[in-house]
Amino acid sequence: MTTLFTNARLINPATGEDTLGSLLVQNGTIAALGAEVAVPEDAEVIDCGGKCLAPGIVDIGVKVCEPGERHKESYKTAGLAAAAGGVTTMVTRPDTIPAIDSPETLEFVTRRANEAAPVNVVPMAALTKGREGREMTEFGFLIDAGAVAFTDCDHVVTNTKVFSRALTYARSLGALVIAHPQEPGLSKGAAATSGKFASLRGLPAVSPMAERIGLDRDIALVEMTGVKYHADQITTARALPALQRAKNNGLDITAGTSVHHLTLNELDVADYRTFFKIKPPLRSEDDRLAVIEAVKTGLIDIISSMHTPQDEESKRLPFEEAASGAVALETLLPAALRLYHAEQLTLPELFRAMALNPAQRLGLPGGRLDEGAPADLVLFDPDAPFVMDRFALQSKSKNTPFDGQRMQGKVLATYVAGKSVYRRD
Repeated sequence: MTTLFTNARLINPATGEDTLGSLLVQNGTIAALGAEVAVPEDAEVIDCGGKCLAPGIVDIGVKVCEPGERHKESYKTAGLAAAAGGVTTMVTRPDTIPAIDSPETLEFVTRRANEAAPVNVVPMAALTKGREGREMTEFGFLIDAGAVAFTDCDHVVTNTKVFSRALTYARSLGALVIAHPQEPGLSKGAAATSGKFASLRGLPAVSPMAERIGLDRDIALVEMTGVKYHADQITTARALPALQRAKNNGLDITAGTSVHHLTLNELDVADYRTFFKIKPPLRSEDDRLAVIEAVKTGLIDIISSMHTPQDEESKRLPFEEAASGAVALETLLPAALRLYHAEQLTLPELFRAMALNPAQRLGLPGGRLDEGAPADLVLFDPDAPFVMDRFALQSKSKNTPFDGQRMQGKVLATYVAGKSVYRRD
C-alpha cells in the first residue's frame, strides 16, 4: 500500500522544521519526504490542502480502566478517543483493579488492547505488588511480557529502602522507572494548591514544596542507584531548579507535565467545579508560565494527557470528596495548540514534547518524520475553531475541564502504520 501526502505542512520535531512539502508512505513506513517527492504509479495521492502533517502523538500515562472499572473506559473507547485526538501510541498505566503487577495480568490487557484498540498500545507495569510500596514486582518477567516502564502512578513508595532496592533492580535490567514526585504526608487529602484562593474557598491544600521535596528525594536515590528515571508530572516553579541540577550532574533523568497544568490554573476551579480537580492540583499562574518555559527550553521533556476517566457519580460530589482526574486523549492536541496560538511554543516544539521525546525515552520507533520511521501520522488544522462538547467525546467518561470552551485546532485524520484509523467527516 502506497500513499503520497502532498501540499502538507510538515512538522518535524527532530529538526525543528515547519515546511511545505510531500511525504511518501510505503508498506507502513515513511519512504521519502521533502519539497519534491516522486509519485509512484500505484500511489494514492492525498492533498493535505496546506494543513499540518506531524508524527502521531505518543501519550505516556493513559489510564484505561480494564480490568476492574470497564464502565469508565475500555480499550475500545480509549482507542477510538486516541485516534480522534491524533494519539497513535497509548502508553497505559497499571493503576487498574487489580493492578497490572504480574505477567498474567499484563498479557491479558495486552491481548485486550490488540483486539479492541485501533492505535498502538504499550503497557507499563506496577513497580511494587498491588502498588502498595512493600514488595517489588518481577521486573524481568514483566519486561519479557512487554512492559516498557515501571510505575506505581500516584502511590508514592514511602519506604525508602524498598524504593532504592527497586531502583537498583531496575538499573540492573536497564528498565525505566516512572515516579510521581510528591511528599505524601504533606499532600494527603489535598484538593487544591495552598494560597489565597484555596483559603478563600476553604479547600484543603498542599504547598508546592511537597513536589520539590518528593523530587529531591527521588533525585538522591537516582544518584545512588544510577537508574533511568522519569518524573511523571512537574507542575511547580519550585521543582525546576532541582531538576536542572540533576540534569547538569549527568543523571539519567527526564520529566513530564500534563496539558492541564500547561493550559489551566488554580482559578479555573472557580465555584468548586470538580472537572477541574486533578492530581496534582492546578497551580498558580506563575507556576504555569514557569512550566511552559521549561518545556520550551527542554528542561521538561514530555507533555502528556494523564487521561484519567471518572464516571458522573465520582465527580458529582463536593469538591473535596470528588475523584481526581480528567479525560484528555481527544483534547490533548487542541488544548496544547493554545500554547501555539499564544506564541509560547512552536509546533515543532510541541511535537518534540508530545511525540519525539516520549518515543525516544521509551525506546519506541515512532514520534518522528524520518525515512524508515513508522507512518504513524496526524493530519490537523491548527486554526479550525470549535466549541468543546463533552458528550461528543469518544471516551465512555465525559469528565473534561474543557467542556463548553472555545478551542482551536481539529484533527482531520490519523494514520497508524500508514493505515487510516480516523477521518473527520
